[in-house]
Amino acid sequence: MEVNEAAGEGCRTPRHSGCRIPAALACPPAPKKKPFQGNNKKQEMPKNGYFQPPDLEVLFAIPSRREACA
Repeated sequence: MEVNEAAGEGCRTPRHSGCRIPAALACPPAPKKKPFQGNNKKQEMPKNGYFQPPDLEVLFAIPSRREACA
């Protein structure tokens, strides 16, 4: 038998102040946006040019039945 059971108390939630959930404090302020740090310099073209995708019509072309079966 444990000490609590011998005294007839059984199991219960601790009640002393060290076990209590602390009172809610005020919420912190919302984060602030950083000021815009834009530069007035015009963006330069990439050295190798912009991405040139392959001819999409070739990729999505439906082969004729003769080409598909051969």
